[in-house]
Amino acid sequence: MRSLVLATLITSTELIGPAVGQSGLFLSWKLDSDPILTADPDAPYWKEAPVVFASTDRYGKPVAGSATEIRSRWTNRNLYFLFRSRFESMRLTEKPSSAKETWGLWDFDVVEIFIGHDLEKIHLYKEFEVSPQDEWVDLEVDRERKGKEIDWLWNSNFRFKNGVDRTAKVWVCEMQIPWEAIAPKIPIERTEFRMNAYRIEGSDPGRKYMAWQAVHSPSYHTPRAFGRLRLVGKDMR
Repeated sequence: MRSLVLATLITSTELIGPAVGQSGLFLSWKLDSDPILTADPDAPYWKEAPVVFASTDRYGKPVAGSATEIRSRWTNRNLYFLFRSRFESMRLTEKPSSAKETWGLWDFDVVEIFIGHDLEKIHLYKEFEVSPQDEWVDLEVDRERKGKEIDWLWNSNFRFKNGVDRTAKVWVCEMQIPWEAIAPKIPIERTEFRMNAYRIEGSDPGRKYMAWQAVHSPSYHTPRAFGRLRLVGKDMR
């Protein structure tokens, strides 16, 4: 059973930090120890981290009014992501529950990480989704496993914390994903993973589908379009 944490109100200044310049490459800087999840974008370990953006749609066309900043850190135990998302509207479930997975969560507002450890077997990867109402789903994906491409009974034990400021229209989500849920062994510096980051906002018409790396397909499940996440040690910055 995973441990979930409740939403808090976030009031924050703009995130400040180095942008990642190389297209398709996302740098995750190492931390000495695992932080307590706060969903605070002003926490020092997040402010100094490199940032990438999910600012285009699935086909690479810019999306106005919903800028999404994404950062990552890692330790010997976990991989972390921070999403900071501006929103114009939200489509939310009527009866949210954090006690169990919400199948079909992708039909509502979510942030998503797709990540795979095998650079050759691109059909294998894991999917992690969180809504602003503390709903979640984690999926093991094998696109060559006919009839059961998605295993939603798989449990990653990932954790998260949300912060929603409805006045400023900013949603912050911080994820903590155990390495054992991603890879068969603890990774080291310079290890790379195939990954993409997504966000979905609002209702039709005008529903927004955003991606870090454009997939040029109606489906986010297009692993050939994923970018790379590289683990960076302190001596490599």
